[in-house]
Amino acid sequence: MNIAGIICEYNPFHNGHAYHIAETRSRFGATHVVCVMSGNFTQRGEAAILDKHTRAKAAIEGGADLVISLPVAYATGSAERFAFGAVKLTEELGCVGMLSFGSECGDVELLGKAAGAAMFAEEEDSFKDKLKRGVSYPVALEQTIGEFYDSVVTETLAKPNNILAAEYLKVLANLGSRIKPVTVTRTGADHDSDAGTSDNIASASQIRTLMRKGGDYSRFVPNYCYNYDDIAEYSRLERALLYKLRTTTPDDMRLAPNVLHGFENRIIKAAEVARSYEELLLLCQTKRYTNSRVKRALNGILLGIEKRDENVNPSYVHILAMNSRGKEILTACADCKLPISASLSQLAAHSREAKRAARLEARADDVYALMFRQPRPSGEAYRKPAVIIQ
Repeated sequence: MNIAGIICEYNPFHNGHAYHIAETRSRFGATHVVCVMSGNFTQRGEAAILDKHTRAKAAIEGGADLVISLPVAYATGSAERFAFGAVKLTEELGCVGMLSFGSECGDVELLGKAAGAAMFAEEEDSFKDKLKRGVSYPVALEQTIGEFYDSVVTETLAKPNNILAAEYLKVLANLGSRIKPVTVTRTGADHDSDAGTSDNIASASQIRTLMRKGGDYSRFVPNYCYNYDDIAEYSRLERALLYKLRTTTPDDMRLAPNVLHGFENRIIKAAEVARSYEELLLLCQTKRYTNSRVKRALNGILLGIEKRDENVNPSYVHILAMNSRGKEILTACADCKLPISASLSQLAAHSREAKRAARLEARADDVYALMFRQPRPSGEAYRKPAVIIQ
């Protein structure tokens, strides 16, 4: 067995994702593929347009063998925390031989150099000074790297997939992992770009826009990923979010990830006057707090995620979907020290940390259930079985 790990959101699953899985098998010899996938909330601070079990099923139909859930505290975190949680979970399985990811440059050696540059820059006083002056983390990092490295490195870290790839490499290095990193060059539109397509490949962002507008996106997705009856819309939750923000104390807000340097006061003032989600985002944004960072901060408050939650190791492996080869992967996970199950309630019983993580996941799913045209019942996190495809 040559098991490859893929870290993903699949929001939604599209032709580019199917290509990545196929290339991981054909080019790098993977016999089995396990995906660590975000649940119902994503790293950009948004709600996934389709629920996690629907997206996990599409991944299996698209060539993956096993899909496990990335806990919500990591899935909604910064690129650094997202990468840590996902890579650590992959490492803990104990049977994954390679980590396959997409990148704009398609060069693992260059990405490794970029990762090293980022690790170096984060320790520099000039980087820390920039953060203190209110410069956003990505901009401060880019500027500091530019002070010590050539333009090739800075340009590499200007691309979104390259940034995540570099974060994966940093975590692998810090863990002393034996997992081999491999990369597939991204084709078509840039990640989260609204401009340009390539034949039958478009960015997930473009596809989400078409889905929301009722447009035809059929050529960009496999035929089993089309014509969904209902999609999640964050705007359906804007009054509930405003209520939460208007009734949460500054002390409680400060517990949430991404709420730093008195940002809770800006959120409170914005929530007092905002009449919509979009207006709230606009009022909260600063040079330090980009749109995505604001969304992540608001999600943390809404879902009750605290800084402590993203600074602990994963406490379980939650199965969302699998096929017969996925069962073979689970058999190969004999050295995994974490409990593995499709039942969140069973996983929650293993430790205090697992109980806390499961409770956050269930709460996130209950909130997410209100984002559909027809609200879904609560408690699905504990009742929903894994998707099994023979």
